[in-house]
Amino acid sequence: MDKLLYIATSGAKQDLLGASVRANNLANAQTTGFRAQLEQARAMPAFGEGLPTRVFSMTENAVNNFEGGPQIQTGRELDLAIQGDGWFTVQDAQGNEAYSRNGSFELGPNGELKDSHGNTVVGDFGPVFLPIPLSNINIANDGTLSVRPQGAPETVLEEVGRLKLVNPNVRDMERGTDGLFRLKSGEQAQEDLVVNVRTGVLEGSNVNPVEEMVNMINLQRHYEMQVKMMKQAQEIDTRGNALLRII
Repeated sequence: MDKLLYIATSGAKQDLLGASVRANNLANAQTTGFRAQLEQARAMPAFGEGLPTRVFSMTENAVNNFEGGPQIQTGRELDLAIQGDGWFTVQDAQGNEAYSRNGSFELGPNGELKDSHGNTVVGDFGPVFLPIPLSNINIANDGTLSVRPQGAPETVLEEVGRLKLVNPNVRDMERGTDGLFRLKSGEQAQEDLVVNVRTGVLEGSNVNPVEEMVNMINLQRHYEMQVKMMKQAQEIDTRGNALLRII
């Protein structure tokens, strides 16, 4: 009976963990450049006295869905979307390099280029700072940054740097608790000159809300089944104790 309870409770626990992954996906269905997560579980033998005749489910680390999201036209000069594979490079809260598909950029008070979450955007030579005041910003397909200083003729554009665009193997990347991606080795990814961006466009989240809701319902039904197994185990145990009292 203890084995039945253990299997049912472990299954219910994994269902709750899976539901939290799906709930996080739903919460980020409108987050720019978000990559959905997929829960995964496998059967593990329940070892103990005798042969491992029973198994329980064990949730492993959630995997990431790296498929591209929809392209949303905005017309804003600081909205960028990577075309195909690739990543923007930003600095995390600790000042280390991290990678993101969030191309919703904005200019800070000191000319620093930041994403919508406040992370500083990284270029060829470190954090990107633009000379201010300026009248216009132009970002080429290869990530080259050009600006027109305030008061300068419209034909004048000064090149001030280039975004660091990378394209490491996604198998070598992992998601942090802050939602940014990093290399598992802890090293910095090499710049990839083939990666291109498109101005005036944002990449939306690749979360499918309908699919996430269906998976949430399936996990809820599976959780209810585990609870019924626990109640059944309690009923069997109660009847067994009643028989012993009769004897």
